[in-house]
Amino acid sequence: MTRTRVKICGLTRREDARTAVALGADALGFVFVPASKRRVSVPDAADIAAALPPFVARVGLFLDAPVVDVLTALHAMPDLVPQFHGRESAEYCESFDRPYLKAIGVAEGLPERAALDAFERAAGFLLDSNAPGALGGTGHAFDWSTLGMDLGKPLILAGGLDAGNVGKAVREVAPYALDVSSGVESAKGIKDDAAMRAFMAAVAAADEHSAGLRADAHGNTMNTGTKG
Repeated sequence: MTRTRVKICGLTRREDARTAVALGADALGFVFVPASKRRVSVPDAADIAAALPPFVARVGLFLDAPVVDVLTALHAMPDLVPQFHGRESAEYCESFDRPYLKAIGVAEGLPERAALDAFERAAGFLLDSNAPGALGGTGHAFDWSTLGMDLGKPLILAGGLDAGNVGKAVREVAPYALDVSSGVESAKGIKDDAAMRAFMAAVAAADEHSAGLRADAHGNTMNTGTKG
């Protein structure tokens, strides 16, 4: 069964990180944007990350950050995957010589495919509901029917996801991964155990439903074959 990956973003507390991992989160996100209410310092993020088990990705969110700020975080957390959420150029993103995630604000529509192709080392594109170059985490979803273009990279869906709508997102978009922040919070930067549990259960149920539909379609195709 194809499984949709989940990144829980905006972690500020070790106990929330541990709960997220216990519930099956594949990645945890740390916001290093000074203006964000979910901001965490590099030392605090490194402390949280050090307590995590293996095979859980650590992702650092930056917004048009000075190069030295990114390098400081990468030095403190060598396995950190940078996620660039502003108007960073491809040259800037590629300069750190490692795979990264590039966030695309789709409030004004998707960019041209040629513009995306410039981000050669991007491990995936994260699509959020914010305006281009603005920070996500607004809690607002966008019209998923606009996602008709092949991005050329794995699609990570963000923007207003919660346990109530994530099943629909999985069924309609079939993203590689989901990124959730406000949809599993009791306050900005404070995760809610029950909300995280409900979100992960909704994703698993949607994956199971989609797998069942594929199996039914495959079975129907086999059954319509000509018998010799």
